[in-house]
Amino acid sequence: MPSRLLLVAVASLFLAGCNNTLNPLCGSARPVPSIGSLFPSSVTFSQVQQGIVLTVNGSQFVAASEILINGKALSATAVSGQQLKVTLTTGVISGPGPVNVSVLTPSGNSADLGCTSGGKSTVLVLTVK
Repeated sequence: MPSRLLLVAVASLFLAGCNNTLNPLCGSARPVPSIGSLFPSSVTFSQVQQGIVLTVNGSQFVAASEILINGKALSATAVSGQQLKVTLTTGVISGPGPVNVSVLTPSGNSADLGCTSGGKSTVLVLTVK
């Protein structure tokens, strides 16, 4: 009977209220992205009208990460785990002004195991003149 109790205690530790570092089943969890800079950090609206590539630099990006422009999710090209690229057009930016840029990584399939997965980065502001 004591070994059965130990098994239940170990299973509870790994599965309930799961901390990704304690749960061996959380290996497929996606990290929360972090952004550090935008390149360029300022553009003209005429550049947006022509279609300009925005590079988002940071960390913990994955192929499924998306760039949010004023809350609208855009498919991004993951150059690496530290860099995403997207083309900005008038379909996303309608005129001059500040533009909120963040990165969203969808949760993936590990949430049902009690793992945290994915999330949204902080916001940086792109200036459109």
